[in-house]
Amino acid sequence: MSLADVTNANLVLQQDEDGAEAVGHPFRKRLFDVVFAVALLIPLSVVMAVVALILLIVQGRPILYRAERMRAPGQSFRQLKFRTMLLQDKDSGATGAHKHWRITPIGRFLRRSRIDEFPQLFNILRGEMSFVGPRPPLREYVERFPLTYKQVLRCRPGVTGLATLIYHRHEDRILARCDSAEATERAYYRRCLPAKLRIDLIYLHQNSLALDLWILWNTAKIVLSRQEERPRRHRNRPQSPKIPIG
Repeated sequence: MSLADVTNANLVLQQDEDGAEAVGHPFRKRLFDVVFAVALLIPLSVVMAVVALILLIVQGRPILYRAERMRAPGQSFRQLKFRTMLLQDKDSGATGAHKHWRITPIGRFLRRSRIDEFPQLFNILRGEMSFVGPRPPLREYVERFPLTYKQVLRCRPGVTGLATLIYHRHEDRILARCDSAEATERAYYRRCLPAKLRIDLIYLHQNSLALDLWILWNTAKIVLSRQEERPRRHRNRPQSPKIPIG
């Protein structure tokens, strides 16, 4: 399945007796999340402590960026990340070229390595997020597309997900061409968000532990491959992984 197939897909979702979309096996998924989060926290707590100390010395407070995100329509939570950008009063919406100047040197490394998302392990333990699922949206996105997000957010928001895995690079290229907040929001609403929501609905329909493990494995491979890459012009971009779904 290609990116074009995903973004133009006509989705027919399986429904349960109440007319709501099936979302797999929530108990097994939650058990996996808790066990895996605890297992990762043991070694990563040292890494997070070191990162927090470096950020405190280099950037000062706050160390964490607490962003309001939605776990369900009408239910918000604070998504935790290490702060990677210079402080600014208004700091919501998609990150386009107009925000790149605010990303600090250490923040760029943390984003590239995904270390900035390590604090979300605490979001997972609190039951606000899962390892795999749709990325947690802003309140304004949910209010703009309430019916779609009512379906999508039947799964807990995830640290990574199917849409993140196969669309992230394409989204980065689109938003990198936007030189203002208005252009970024316009491109995100018109091009990125509809495509990502279609992919999120596919994940909702195909949700399984096997697919979650596949997404985690391929996310890890992409993150590791980024550490080996050196920025070069005119190099071939890596292809998106093939999706093991019908």
